[in-house]
Amino acid sequence: MLARLAERGATGALLRDTGVLYLADGAVVHAESPAAPGIEILLTVGGQVSGEVWREAVDRAGPHCRIARYLVDHGRVSGGQLEISHLAALYDAAYFVLAPGGGPTRFRHGAVHWFGAVRTVGVHDVDRETRRRRRYLADLWPHPHLDTAPPVRRDDAGLPPATRRQRDVLDLADGRRTPSEIAARLGRPGFHTLVDIRRLAAAGHLETPAAVPAVTVTAPAWVRDVADDPDTALLHRLRDALEAHL
Repeated sequence: MLARLAERGATGALLRDTGVLYLADGAVVHAESPAAPGIEILLTVGGQVSGEVWREAVDRAGPHCRIARYLVDHGRVSGGQLEISHLAALYDAAYFVLAPGGGPTRFRHGAVHWFGAVRTVGVHDVDRETRRRRRYLADLWPHPHLDTAPPVRRDDAGLPPATRRQRDVLDLADGRRTPSEIAARLGRPGFHTLVDIRRLAAAGHLETPAAVPAVTVTAPAWVRDVADDPDTALLHRLRDALEAHL
Protein backbone atom coordinates (compact mmCIF):
# COMPACT_ATOMS: atom_id res chain seq x y z
CA MET A 1 0.00 0.00 0.00
CA LEU A 2 2.83 2.40 0.84
CA ALA A 3 4.49 1.75 -2.53
CA ARG A 4 1.23 2.38 -4.36
CA LEU A 5 0.70 5.66 -2.50
CA ALA A 6 4.22 6.73 -3.46
CA GLU A 7 3.59 5.90 -7.12
CA ARG A 8 0.41 8.00 -7.08
CA GLY A 9 2.15 10.94 -5.39
CA ALA A 10 -0.36 10.82 -2.53
CA THR A 11 -0.55 13.31 0.33
CA GLY A 12 -1.96 12.27 3.69
CA ALA A 13 -1.44 9.96 6.66
CA LEU A 14 -0.94 6.20 6.57
CA LEU A 15 -2.23 4.79 9.86
CA ARG A 16 -1.41 1.51 11.59
CA ASP A 17 -1.70 0.35 15.19
CA THR A 18 2.05 0.92 15.47
CA GLY A 19 1.93 4.57 14.39
CA VAL A 20 1.55 6.95 11.46
CA LEU A 21 3.54 7.86 8.35
CA TYR A 22 2.79 11.25 6.79
CA LEU A 23 3.24 11.60 3.04
CA ALA A 24 3.48 14.65 0.79
CA ASP A 25 3.45 14.10 -2.96
CA GLY A 26 4.35 10.45 -2.42
CA ALA A 27 7.35 11.05 -0.12
CA VAL A 28 7.57 10.57 3.65
CA VAL A 29 7.67 13.88 5.54
CA HIS A 30 7.05 12.77 9.13
CA ALA A 31 6.50 9.64 11.19
CA GLU A 32 5.14 9.04 14.69
CA SER A 33 4.87 5.94 16.85
CA PRO A 34 4.00 5.31 20.50
CA ALA A 35 7.22 3.27 20.67
CA ALA A 36 9.44 6.19 19.59
CA PRO A 37 9.99 9.54 21.34
CA GLY A 38 8.61 12.28 19.11
CA ILE A 39 10.60 15.18 17.77
CA GLU A 40 9.36 17.32 20.67
CA ILE A 41 11.12 14.94 23.09
CA LEU A 42 14.31 14.78 21.02
CA LEU A 43 14.47 18.58 20.88
CA THR A 44 13.56 19.38 24.49
CA VAL A 45 14.82 16.50 26.61
CA GLY A 46 17.78 16.29 24.24
CA GLY A 47 18.63 19.87 25.22
CA GLN A 48 18.31 21.78 21.93
CA VAL A 49 15.11 23.65 22.85
CA SER A 50 13.77 24.55 26.29
CA GLY A 51 10.33 23.44 27.40
CA GLU A 52 9.24 27.07 27.55
CA VAL A 53 10.31 27.73 23.96
CA TRP A 54 8.56 24.57 22.78
CA ARG A 55 5.29 25.52 24.45
CA GLU A 56 5.55 28.98 22.90
CA ALA A 57 6.03 27.47 19.44
CA VAL A 58 3.08 25.08 19.92
CA ASP A 59 0.78 27.87 21.05
CA ARG A 60 1.72 30.33 18.29
CA ALA A 61 2.45 28.11 15.30
CA GLY A 62 0.93 24.72 16.12
CA PRO A 63 -2.61 25.41 14.87
CA HIS A 64 -1.10 26.46 11.52
CA CYS A 65 1.21 23.41 11.33
CA ARG A 66 4.28 25.67 11.18
CA ILE A 67 6.19 24.82 14.36
CA ALA A 68 9.36 23.95 12.41
CA ARG A 69 9.32 27.26 10.56
CA TYR A 70 8.64 29.18 13.78
CA LEU A 71 11.60 27.64 15.62
CA VAL A 72 14.01 28.48 12.80
CA ASP A 73 12.65 31.94 11.98
CA HIS A 74 12.81 32.98 15.64
CA GLY A 75 16.35 31.69 16.12
CA ARG A 76 15.34 28.96 18.58
CA VAL A 77 17.25 26.30 16.65
CA SER A 78 19.35 26.31 13.48
CA GLY A 79 18.04 24.84 10.26
CA GLY A 80 20.75 22.19 10.29
CA GLN A 81 20.04 21.11 13.85
CA LEU A 82 16.34 20.91 13.14
CA GLU A 83 16.86 18.80 10.04
CA ILE A 84 19.05 16.33 11.92
CA SER A 85 16.50 15.98 14.71
CA HIS A 86 13.66 15.69 12.22
CA LEU A 87 15.36 12.90 10.25
CA ALA A 88 16.25 11.10 13.48
CA ALA A 89 12.62 11.20 14.61
CA LEU A 90 11.31 10.21 11.17
CA TYR A 91 13.52 7.16 10.67
CA ASP A 92 13.10 6.15 14.31
CA ALA A 93 9.29 6.17 14.27
CA ALA A 94 9.13 4.64 10.77
CA TYR A 95 11.05 1.61 12.06
CA PHE A 96 8.21 0.87 14.48
CA VAL A 97 5.36 1.89 12.16
CA LEU A 98 6.53 -0.55 9.48
CA ALA A 99 7.19 -3.42 11.90
CA PRO A 100 5.66 -6.79 10.99
CA GLY A 101 2.31 -7.34 12.65
CA GLY A 102 1.51 -3.63 12.82
CA GLY A 103 -2.17 -4.23 12.27
CA PRO A 104 -4.48 -3.03 9.51
CA THR A 105 -3.44 -0.12 7.34
CA ARG A 106 -5.62 2.78 6.26
CA PHE A 107 -4.95 6.14 4.65
CA ARG A 108 -6.41 9.55 5.34
CA HIS A 109 -6.02 11.71 2.25
CA GLY A 110 -4.93 15.30 2.76
CA ALA A 111 -3.81 14.99 6.40
CA VAL A 112 -0.76 17.09 7.30
CA HIS A 113 1.59 16.87 10.26
CA TRP A 114 1.38 19.49 13.01
CA PHE A 115 5.15 20.15 12.98
CA GLY A 116 5.34 21.49 9.45
CA ALA A 117 7.62 20.78 6.51
CA VAL A 118 11.33 20.13 7.08
CA ARG A 119 12.57 17.55 4.57
CA THR A 120 11.09 14.73 2.51
CA VAL A 121 12.46 11.18 2.31
CA GLY A 122 11.67 8.68 -0.42
CA VAL A 123 9.45 5.75 0.51
CA HIS A 124 12.00 3.24 -0.76
CA ASP A 125 14.74 4.88 1.34
CA VAL A 126 12.57 4.60 4.46
CA ASP A 127 11.73 0.97 3.71
CA ARG A 128 15.37 0.06 3.03
CA GLU A 129 16.60 1.71 6.24
CA THR A 130 13.87 0.01 8.26
CA ARG A 131 14.90 -3.41 6.95
CA ARG A 132 18.58 -2.63 7.58
CA ARG A 133 17.84 -1.72 11.18
CA ARG A 134 15.86 -4.88 11.72
CA ARG A 135 18.75 -6.99 10.43
CA TYR A 136 21.23 -5.03 12.53
CA LEU A 137 19.34 -5.76 15.76
CA ALA A 138 19.06 -9.43 14.87
CA ASP A 139 22.81 -9.63 14.29
CA LEU A 140 23.53 -7.93 17.64
CA TRP A 141 21.43 -10.30 19.77
CA PRO A 142 18.55 -12.27 18.19
CA HIS A 143 15.98 -11.81 20.96
CA PRO A 144 13.29 -9.41 19.66
CA HIS A 145 11.16 -9.66 22.80
CA LEU A 146 13.78 -7.44 24.48
CA ASP A 147 12.45 -4.57 22.37
CA THR A 148 9.18 -4.38 24.32
CA ALA A 149 9.81 -6.06 27.69
CA PRO A 150 11.02 -3.86 30.58
CA PRO A 151 14.76 -4.61 30.83
CA VAL A 152 16.08 -6.12 34.06
CA ARG A 153 19.61 -5.38 35.17
CA ARG A 154 22.04 -8.11 36.26
CA ASP A 155 24.70 -7.27 38.83
CA ASP A 156 27.90 -9.23 38.27
CA ALA A 157 31.35 -7.90 39.05
CA GLY A 158 32.84 -10.06 36.30
CA LEU A 159 30.94 -8.40 33.46
CA PRO A 160 32.79 -6.24 30.92
CA PRO A 161 32.51 -2.48 31.58
CA ALA A 162 29.61 -0.61 30.00
CA THR A 163 30.05 2.64 28.11
CA ARG A 164 28.78 5.92 29.54
CA ARG A 165 25.85 5.83 27.15
CA GLN A 166 25.00 2.27 28.14
CA ARG A 167 25.25 3.10 31.84
CA ASP A 168 22.50 5.70 31.34
CA VAL A 169 20.25 2.88 30.10
CA LEU A 170 21.31 0.53 32.89
CA ASP A 171 20.43 3.12 35.51
CA LEU A 172 16.81 3.05 34.27
CA ALA A 173 16.58 -0.73 33.76
CA ASP A 174 14.43 -1.41 36.82
CA GLY A 175 12.14 -4.10 35.39
CA ARG A 176 9.25 -1.63 35.14
CA ARG A 177 10.20 0.89 32.45
CA THR A 178 9.83 -0.30 28.87
CA PRO A 179 12.50 0.47 26.26
CA SER A 180 10.31 3.22 24.79
CA GLU A 181 9.89 4.80 28.24
CA ILE A 182 13.64 4.68 28.79
CA ALA A 183 14.24 6.32 25.42
CA ALA A 184 11.80 9.13 26.23
CA ARG A 185 13.34 9.64 29.65
CA LEU A 186 16.79 10.02 28.09
CA GLY A 187 15.62 12.06 25.09
CA ARG A 188 17.09 9.53 22.66
CA PRO A 189 15.64 7.75 19.62
CA GLY A 190 13.89 4.50 20.44
CA PHE A 191 15.92 2.43 17.98
CA HIS A 192 19.22 3.63 19.44
CA THR A 193 17.96 2.57 22.86
CA LEU A 194 17.10 -0.88 21.49
CA VAL A 195 20.67 -1.15 20.18
CA ASP A 196 22.04 -0.37 23.64
CA ILE A 197 19.65 -2.85 25.26
CA ARG A 198 20.57 -5.67 22.90
CA ARG A 199 24.29 -5.00 23.35
CA LEU A 200 23.91 -4.91 27.11
CA ALA A 201 21.94 -8.16 27.05
CA ALA A 202 24.55 -9.82 24.82
CA ALA A 203 27.27 -8.75 27.29
CA GLY A 204 25.28 -10.10 30.26
CA HIS A 205 24.36 -6.76 31.84
CA LEU A 206 20.64 -7.35 31.20
CA GLU A 207 18.61 -10.50 31.59
CA THR A 208 17.50 -12.28 28.43
CA PRO A 209 14.32 -14.19 29.35
CA ALA A 210 13.42 -17.19 27.22
CA ALA A 211 10.00 -15.78 26.45
CA VAL A 212 7.74 -12.95 27.50
CA PRO A 213 3.98 -12.45 27.20
CA ALA A 214 2.88 -10.90 23.93
CA VAL A 215 2.50 -7.12 24.07
CA THR A 216 -0.60 -5.65 22.46
CA VAL A 217 -0.09 -2.23 20.95
CA THR A 218 -3.23 -0.14 21.12
CA ALA A 219 -3.71 2.73 18.70
CA PRO A 220 -3.07 5.74 20.82
CA ALA A 221 -5.27 8.77 21.03
CA TRP A 222 -3.21 10.75 18.55
CA VAL A 223 -3.73 8.06 15.89
CA ARG A 224 -7.47 8.34 16.32
CA ASP A 225 -7.17 12.12 16.05
CA VAL A 226 -5.39 11.83 12.71
CA ALA A 227 -8.32 9.81 11.40
CA ASP A 228 -10.69 12.64 12.36
CA ASP A 229 -9.40 16.15 13.08
CA PRO A 230 -5.83 16.12 14.38
CA ASP A 231 -4.82 19.71 14.89
CA THR A 232 -5.72 21.60 18.05
CA ALA A 233 -6.62 18.77 20.44
CA LEU A 234 -3.52 16.83 19.41
CA LEU A 235 -1.23 19.79 19.99
CA HIS A 236 -2.60 20.34 23.48
CA ARG A 237 -1.96 16.66 24.29
CA LEU A 238 1.59 16.96 22.97
CA ARG A 239 2.18 19.94 25.21
CA ASP A 240 0.75 18.10 28.22
CA ALA A 241 2.82 15.01 27.49
CA LEU A 242 5.96 17.09 27.19
CA GLU A 243 5.30 18.78 30.52
CA ALA A 244 5.02 15.36 32.11
CA HIS A 245 8.57 14.54 30.91
CA LEU A 246 10.14 17.79 32.12
